[in-house]
Amino acid sequence: MPLLQVENRILRLIANGVSLEETARQLCLEIEALLPDVVCTLMTVDPAGLLHPLATPSLPDAYALAIDGVMIGPEVGSCGTAAYMRKTVGIADIAADPRWARYKDHALVAGLKACWSYPIISESGDPIGVLALYFREHRGPREAEMGVISTALDLCGMALRRHERVVDRERRANVDVLTGLPNRAAFNAALECMPCDEPGIWALFMIDLDNLKIVNDTFGHLAGDRLIQVAAARIARAVAPDVTFRIGGDEFAVLVQAPALLSDLDAAARRIFRGLELAAPCEGHMVVPQATIGGAVFGPSESTAAAVSEAADFALYHAKETGRGGFVRYWPGIGTRITHRRDAIRDVAAALGDGRIEAHYQPIVGLDTGEIVGLEALCRMRGRDGTLIAAHEFHEATADAHIAAELTEHMAAMIAGDMVRWRDQGLRVGHVGLNVSSADFYTGSISKKLERAFGPVGVPLDQLVVEVSEDVYIGRRDGVVAREIERLRATGVRVALDDFGTGHASLTHVLNVPVDIIKIDRSFVERLWPDDPSIVIVEGLIKIARRLEIMVIAEGIETEVQASQLWSMGCMLGQGFAFARATDRDATAALLRRHAAGIAGVTPLYAGRKGMLREPDAAAPARRRTAAG
Repeated sequence: MPLLQVENRILRLIANGVSLEETARQLCLEIEALLPDVVCTLMTVDPAGLLHPLATPSLPDAYALAIDGVMIGPEVGSCGTAAYMRKTVGIADIAADPRWARYKDHALVAGLKACWSYPIISESGDPIGVLALYFREHRGPREAEMGVISTALDLCGMALRRHERVVDRERRANVDVLTGLPNRAAFNAALECMPCDEPGIWALFMIDLDNLKIVNDTFGHLAGDRLIQVAAARIARAVAPDVTFRIGGDEFAVLVQAPALLSDLDAAARRIFRGLELAAPCEGHMVVPQATIGGAVFGPSESTAAAVSEAADFALYHAKETGRGGFVRYWPGIGTRITHRRDAIRDVAAALGDGRIEAHYQPIVGLDTGEIVGLEALCRMRGRDGTLIAAHEFHEATADAHIAAELTEHMAAMIAGDMVRWRDQGLRVGHVGLNVSSADFYTGSISKKLERAFGPVGVPLDQLVVEVSEDVYIGRRDGVVAREIERLRATGVRVALDDFGTGHASLTHVLNVPVDIIKIDRSFVERLWPDDPSIVIVEGLIKIARRLEIMVIAEGIETEVQASQLWSMGCMLGQGFAFARATDRDATAALLRRHAAGIAGVTPLYAGRKGMLREPDAAAPARRRTAAG
């Protein structure tokens, strides 16, 4: 009878809209009146997994304050462990149990020796509260007490779930609407509350969804939203019961606490990758979610939550640079490298804003005539002190996709403008080469960008050569680059495979890769000596390219001997310091007036050159040895 009366009183409070705090306090007092040897408390669990005392009428204030904001986990007393495991946790000896190691002092001072905690689960299966019963003896609930406890749990669940519905709008501030996961605000709050007193007790994964932009651009944003939902659900499932957060458009975070995952972060990352590997329907298209993961562990060198977060960010950044689709665990050297890279990104961004990015041009010369048949545009940055900085010194900035894409757009606009000026001066330019990066293929249609730059000023796209490195073209296997290159060639743009021989390419690739030009890397040119394997490779490449009607350009020619040797092998075009260094627009115009093909009275560009080379023939090998020796 007393239990039924208690139940009715609490139900009346709930029905009358009495505050959750007061309802919970009355419930705890009623339970303590029915079970005199028990101290009853009720905790809430927020969407980020943080514990908050709701009703602790018989606990010291210092104790309640100490457990406020503690992150649930597998070793977090009785309440935190029960919420984390989603099952009842009973501890008969608080002083001896390792799960109470960080929290036992307050309980023992209050004379509490045992604790039984019961999680309260929402309709969606998430923990929203914990009912805890403390005992002043080393014991658990007796059979006669179980009816009271069962009724108390039902009443707690009713009160909490009603409260959830009432404050749903407030909760949305911490919940991502699209995925239902805790959001950035919830992540920040949870991170601040992570324990920082014992190395190795938690870790952080930062996860980037690699193909969201491609899906958005190709199939539309509805498909992209569906991809986010699928990835969110799969990541959360792979790491449960640890908490997954959506912290940005394509970014997720996981606070790793489960001992099994902490003991092997590589295996934990593989669980996520395996969870993502199956294709999912996204608005009528089958898409495989692709992700990159960076991770860091709380420890001696990352001794604050903020340091762990920064380290995980560094690791993710490094993972994306060294090859998307993998996992990188933070190590101290990453920070130095990324700091240097970020400095480069900052400097280039400032130079773009200040108009200090310039296009310089290196001539491409016919080895048989010494006449300029084309140009390669090379990016240069003007320092604030006026010094000219070569591209290799700030190349790391192109690791940032936005900077890389902006550089390309800026260079394309400058090249188009310069080509118009040369045309208006009556100067002939066969073609101009523009170097592009991986980012240009993954940040929107590069063909449309080039059409916007060259179309309005009347420069035909068949006068443009897009130079793509081996690593970008052949190293990628997702088809995005290949499809975009097909679109480029359809507009008349020619495509050059740049720096051949430095990356993934081989002579076999030349048979399958649709390119118009192959540029032999300088590392081969500087080794063209008798009996060096480079000679065989270069000769073979030139012969295959000629049969496939692919143009070959040798890079890094520094002597006339090298030029003669390449010409004797059948290579008809080259560039390098033997002809000219890269110069600005006006100096390039002067070179074109004197040396451009098709202009009357031009002279060969070679310094000290006496005449044209003869057509290569069967005597080439003998001449090659003479030129080399």
